[in-house]
Amino acid sequence: MVVGWCGLAATGLPAQPQKPAGSAGVAEIFSGVAKPDEPGLAVLVKKEGRVVFERGYGVKELRTGSKIDTKANFRLASVTKQFTAMAVMLLVHDAKLRYETTVGEIFAEFPEYGKKITVRQLLNHTGGLPDYEDLMEAAEKAKGPIWSPEKQIQDAEVLTLLESATKGKFAPGTRWDYSNSGYVLLGVIVAQVSGKPYGDFLHERIFAPLKMAGTMVCQKAKNPVPNRAYGHTKDANNFKETDQSSTSATLGDGGVYSNVDDLSKWDDALRNHTLLSAEEMKPALEPAKFGGVKNAVLPDDAPAALRGAPVEYGFGWFLDPYKCRARMWHYGDTMGFKTAIQRFTKEDLTVIVLCNRTDLDPGALAMRAADLYLDGR
Repeated sequence: MVVGWCGLAATGLPAQPQKPAGSAGVAEIFSGVAKPDEPGLAVLVKKEGRVVFERGYGVKELRTGSKIDTKANFRLASVTKQFTAMAVMLLVHDAKLRYETTVGEIFAEFPEYGKKITVRQLLNHTGGLPDYEDLMEAAEKAKGPIWSPEKQIQDAEVLTLLESATKGKFAPGTRWDYSNSGYVLLGVIVAQVSGKPYGDFLHERIFAPLKMAGTMVCQKAKNPVPNRAYGHTKDANNFKETDQSSTSATLGDGGVYSNVDDLSKWDDALRNHTLLSAEEMKPALEPAKFGGVKNAVLPDDAPAALRGAPVEYGFGWFLDPYKCRARMWHYGDTMGFKTAIQRFTKEDLTVIVLCNRTDLDPGALAMRAADLYLDGR
């Protein structure tokens, strides 16, 4: 574990030339990123709880040319994990779950390798579950094609794959390894313990109370997303719609759609401790503790600039500092979408960038915007 690490390495960003201060500087950063007729992005910057910049660029889909605005809903990908973590924390608040509850206590049929994994270890990626996409690949090698963008894997199937595995990546609590499997399983745990579908629980306990009216958990053909931005990939000089993959229906690891207007309300709730008290939020903001290998680094499927960078992780949030400033942050990267949220709690600064194209680096863009305020220019 790298404790107290700070600097520029985790961002992979070179030094930037001086920009105009404040919202004018933010506008300059984003003004040429997406052409008006291309897939694009939505941006939010907040300082001391006040929106200082909020704008959409480009189009939600090429078919209609509908413009991205601040209510356009993007697939959040792994930025979803902070909502899954909050759902678990709310169940702990309700005394329906403990952080030390084990997987074996919830799923009696779970194999021996994972029975002793705790909810806390799932939250902070130290459980050691096998990667469900690796298990999918092995199953398809043995049986032929099973899943596709039209026939997507469901949470229950992920649970079955995990229960059919014979070993994890490592003994629980001995290493840190970013785990989508762990967060899919947490989504299933939320449903199992609450007695409600994962999406319903998030709506009732998070989205509705915070008046996040456009935010929802989405599964293809089950619940259409209003004002939806569709994902795209750039091929040579052209864009093609690449909105869904075989894993786009899993929930706890990446199934939430939202917009910058709603995420501003989420930011307010975190700042004001609307859903949980400051004391109840503390566990989410404590870096994972583990034995064995000491360094935690971002995996090879992280954004290119971040691969191999040292990290600290709590519950659904990366916690490593930037320029010696405390922060809580996350990235999302999935078929057709890239997303980023950066929160600097002491400076009371939040930057959110949501993209419906995969050739942009929203994390790097977010940090360039953050620098305008952090460097005092």
